[in-house]
Amino acid sequence: MQEEIKISMSRVAILIGEKGISKKKLEKQTNTKIKISSKDGRVLIDGEDSLNVMVVKEVIKAIGRGFNPKIAIKLLNEEFMFDILKLQDYSGSSKKQEIRIKSRVIGSDGKARKTIERFTNTDICIFGKTIGIIGYVEDVSLARKALDKLLKGSPHGKVYGWIKRQQYELENS
Repeated sequence: MQEEIKISMSRVAILIGEKGISKKKLEKQTNTKIKISSKDGRVLIDGEDSLNVMVVKEVIKAIGRGFNPKIAIKLLNEEFMFDILKLQDYSGSSKKQEIRIKSRVIGSDGKARKTIERFTNTDICIFGKTIGIIGYVEDVSLARKALDKLLKGSPHGKVYGWIKRQQYELENS
């Protein structure tokens, strides 16, 4: 089976890794072959096992959306998932609004992002016009809902409190 995905040219070197280590590691762990075009960012994934090919595609998509390969490789574990929120869904076509809501998610010195990551046990990456989330399925769902509230204007403190209540309910149900 063969799949193709296109990633940003700025992420090609990260996908390849120093001396090709990231690419080789991904190929070895999934028994796939990855060909990367350094001209246009097209990535071809070849493999016998279609599930492995699809998983590698998700890992490459995560790297293309700004994740470190060491975090993206967590997606090889079937209990992990990758989700994307598009900032334009919240900001419309306003560049000013996009910058404002992106800043709300990042927080001062990255504090808001780190707090949501810590509370939801996920990895969050803000890159370009998207927010990527990697973690266990239920954790990603919780992080997505929390980010949704934040992007729609809820105060940070209320969102953090909401996350804690959701976790309490999950633990005691």
